[in-house]
Amino acid sequence: MAEQRTITLAVTGAGGTRMARHVLSALERDDRVVHVDLLVSPNGRKLVAHEFGSAEDADPVATLLGEPSAKVTAWNSDAWEGPHSSGSYPSWGMIVVPCSLGTVGRVAQGQSSALIERAADICLKERRPLVLCVRETPFNLIHLRNMTQVTEAGGTVYPMIPTYYNLPETVEQMFEEFTERLLGFVGLDQSDYYAWRAGGSRASAERAATRTARGAGT
Repeated sequence: MAEQRTITLAVTGAGGTRMARHVLSALERDDRVVHVDLLVSPNGRKLVAHEFGSAEDADPVATLLGEPSAKVTAWNSDAWEGPHSSGSYPSWGMIVVPCSLGTVGRVAQGQSSALIERAADICLKERRPLVLCVRETPFNLIHLRNMTQVTEAGGTVYPMIPTYYNLPETVEQMFEEFTERLLGFVGLDQSDYYAWRAGGSRASAERAATRTARGAGT
C-alpha cells in the first residue's frame, strides 16, 4: 500500500498565489495524500485576494480550489494552538509556495513569529522535508546567505522557475509543469510531465498524443 501523507502547504506574501492553487489542487486529488493543512499568512491573504479578486477574509480553501474540501483544513498564521507548533504532529513535511524571502530569512534565523515559521522550524528540527518555493528576484547577498543557511539546516530552496524546453504555450501550462515537477521532487511522482531522455527530450505519452492530434487538425 502506498504511503499515506499528511502535508502542510503554506502561502506567504509573494506574488504567484495562482501556483499555490495548482499545487493545492494536485494534492487534493492525490490519493496518496490523506490530509492537507493550509497555512496562509496575512500578506498571503492580501495576495490571494488581489490575484483572485476575493475578500481577504474569504475561506482560502474555497478561494484556491473553487469550493470547500473535507481533505483540506485552513489555519490562521497566528493560531499557535495549531498542531503544527509541535513536533509530535505526524506531518510528512511542508511546502511553502509562494515563499517570500522575508519568510526564508526568518526560517534561516529560527525566528518563529508566526505559525508558518514555527511549522518550518519543526520540520527542520524533526528532519522532515521542507521545500521553500521562493519567487522574488533578483537575490541580494543577504537572500543568498539565508537560502544557504536553510539548505545547510536540511531544507530545500526550490525557486518558482518555469521550464522552457517543454515549449509551454500558456501560463497555465507553466503552472501545471512546475506543479508536476515539484510533486515529483517530494516523492509524489506524476505521470504527465515533460521528461528528458538521452539524445533529446520526450514529452509524456499523453502530451505527445495531444500534440499529434493538434498537428493532424492543422
